[in-house]
Amino acid sequence: MLQSMTGFGSASTRIGEKKIDVEIRSLNGKQQDINLRMPFFYNKAEPGIRSVVAELLDRGKIDISINVSTGKGGGVATLNKELALHYYNEMKSFAKTINEKNVDYSSILFRMPDLFKVEETVKEAEVDAVVALVKKAAQSVAKFRQAEGKELTKDIVLNLSSIEKKVSEIEKLDVARIPKVKEKLQAKISEGIKGQMDMNRFEQEIIYFIEKFDVNEEKARLKTHCAYFRQNLNEDKGGRKLGFISQEIGREINTIGSKANDSGIQKLVVEMKDELEKIKEQLLNVL
Repeated sequence: MLQSMTGFGSASTRIGEKKIDVEIRSLNGKQQDINLRMPFFYNKAEPGIRSVVAELLDRGKIDISINVSTGKGGGVATLNKELALHYYNEMKSFAKTINEKNVDYSSILFRMPDLFKVEETVKEAEVDAVVALVKKAAQSVAKFRQAEGKELTKDIVLNLSSIEKKVSEIEKLDVARIPKVKEKLQAKISEGIKGQMDMNRFEQEIIYFIEKFDVNEEKARLKTHCAYFRQNLNEDKGGRKLGFISQEIGREINTIGSKANDSGIQKLVVEMKDELEKIKEQLLNVL
């Protein structure tokens, strides 16, 4: 069954005084690209998070956001006294250099980077719980992708059916195409030689024309490709394979258009190309 690469899933839980929210969004992507945003004190969970997401969601651009709200934060903050003293001495020395006496060192000092160290207080059980929560959200994304895939399949089938219908219409037009061309060619040859026609030469010209402009093989291959496309619609994660088949369908449509030499058939060819482009656009969002 086809699956979309677009999806969304979320999950929440409470661990002590912490409320943990996980959101996962996925978009189109040729490869798997996982972007993870989470508090630093869950760094130990990253390998497990990436593992479960890679297993459940396969391809796509995947954004994972983990937010924690709590009254106490994720750890205990302590002042980096050595760094604070270094900043203070540097500011005091610079103020003396420029002869600045009225300096509020405190307001400047507490805006300096890395002034506070946060000691990690997360237990192993909490790390495992976060990984499990991400897995739950990823499973939600997978269900979303499946539902979206069903809708995409419906649209693709409609476009494919339209192409198949137009192939049948081409077959009807093609029945009358060769006799018409034969009559037209015969009239031009007769006019050119003023009634003195070499029938052997005429038949040779007709055979050449039929060989050059015959589209029976292309029609047969096009129908075969369409049938093969249908067979693979239920294949799991078959988006790339369907993309290759659609390229083959396009080649046969283009060849029919170049060989047809008939306005009615060429109009149908343009319409088939339009339907095929819709299929290709939809396949860009399919696993």
